[in-house]
Amino acid sequence: MASIVGVHGIGKYRYFAAAGSARGAAEVMRDKWNRYLHAGLGGGVPYAGQSYVSEVAYYAHLLREETPPATRRDLRKMDPPSQLVLAGWMEQLGGAGSGAGETLTGLIHRFAEWLLLKLGPRAKDFAEDFCPEVAAYFAGADAAARVRSRDAVADAIRRNKPKVLIAHSLGSVVAYEALWAHPDLSVELFVTLGSPLAMRNVVFERLQPLPAAGRGRCPSGVRRWVNIADKDDIAAIPGALKSRFDGVTTDEKVNINWADFHTARNYLACGAVNEHVRPFLAS
Repeated sequence: MASIVGVHGIGKYRYFAAAGSARGAAEVMRDKWNRYLHAGLGGGVPYAGQSYVSEVAYYAHLLREETPPATRRDLRKMDPPSQLVLAGWMEQLGGAGSGAGETLTGLIHRFAEWLLLKLGPRAKDFAEDFCPEVAAYFAGADAAARVRSRDAVADAIRRNKPKVLIAHSLGSVVAYEALWAHPDLSVELFVTLGSPLAMRNVVFERLQPLPAAGRGRCPSGVRRWVNIADKDDIAAIPGALKSRFDGVTTDEKVNINWADFHTARNYLACGAVNEHVRPFLAS
């Protein structure tokens, strides 16, 4: 099979906690990604250990300064950097609206209720992972979490020399910056899934390198860049990256699952990914 490297998205620390190591977490995720891709590429043939992905670059543990508590995060109890991410994201979604004179805490309470009522518990759970992890990654231009995460991705690319790099969610941001930070790296196909790269006031203006004149650029080592976003994905805002990035070859809008709008499982199994990845699979 062709060498494919994956880059996971938000909320994957639990794999590290269960496996006890980044290597163990990456192996568990690689097995899952192989199964997910086979669901789309296998033509109805049952999965029997086929290997499509050589490695899933794992970085979730690098976004934590300490072992987190067992209890789930709460939107209403986030630290100030995470609240700022949430506020910027709320503005994109337009969900809770704005109230004159209302405190940030009050807006966050209303937004949490709106997410739960409109999109269900999955959306609220997603937000409780998304905001702290984005805040940790963008804590500073040279923040340890940021540098180490993109270096982990670069190391996986360098080890495997893949033709295809598939990056999901926050992983698309880490992969994008890794490719720029390590110009010796190259891939024939860069696939971004559910990417927040173009999200204003949360991600876009904080990227390295900084966008110029309101435009980001495709990393020089990428031959083709395909972006795929579900129409209901609340992390992919806007879903089309061509509006903000030069060098995006293709933007595709898909409809994977209105209630399960952001998972790697649904993105990897959808026909849009198959179409672009299949030519790189060895016969």
